[in-house]
Amino acid sequence: MQKKALVTGSSRGIGAATARALAAVGWRVTINYIQSREKAEALAAELGTEAVRADVSDSAQVRAMFEAAGPFDLLVCNAGIAWSGLLTDMTDSEWRRIIDVNLGGAFNCCREAIPHMVHEKRGCILCISSILGVYGGSCETAYSATKGGIIAFVKGLAKELGPSGIRVNAIAPGSIDTDMLSCFTAEDKRAMAEASALGRIGRPEDIASAAVYLASDAASFVTGQVLGVDGNMII
Repeated sequence: MQKKALVTGSSRGIGAATARALAAVGWRVTINYIQSREKAEALAAELGTEAVRADVSDSAQVRAMFEAAGPFDLLVCNAGIAWSGLLTDMTDSEWRRIIDVNLGGAFNCCREAIPHMVHEKRGCILCISSILGVYGGSCETAYSATKGGIIAFVKGLAKELGPSGIRVNAIAPGSIDTDMLSCFTAEDKRAMAEASALGRIGRPEDIASAAVYLASDAASFVTGQVLGVDGNMII
């Protein structure tokens, strides 16, 4: 029987690349989106699967998504938002929104995914964190806090679910060429590339390759880990 995966926030960027990479190695991947319906449905058609709209910060919508398309053997918590600026300029609603999406989204999706995995005594959960979750980032304090929270979440959940045969890991990307970098100038992007020991900005496919590895039997003894995919970025 074909194994099933859910990749949240998979209409574009890292999520879309991950969905394609997983499908290429045999997974049936459900596409999740909140705004980019056309892109999500086009990708779903390309992969011969379905696209399901759900705001991961809304537990009711997440539950409905799992009821409609689940259960899943692999969950990739990729959906996330960013916010740049001085912390003192951040509003209460902006703070709550980034926490609700980046951390709350992982909580909501994992809570729905876990019962089936426990019943089957197997499963894999991957959460997309960030190198800023490890080192922090000036003017990205809130984003860094959520991504650092994801790392702690993964490490705790790996211990909780290990006895049930479920692996939980995180990927910590560096600067990746996605829409999240659209607000940066060409000069900013050159500086990001120079901050990498490899002298370039990463591609979504770099993260997707890491996800394929962590979801595979080749990583059967890997859990509770944070895999940095950042070109040895100098912070």
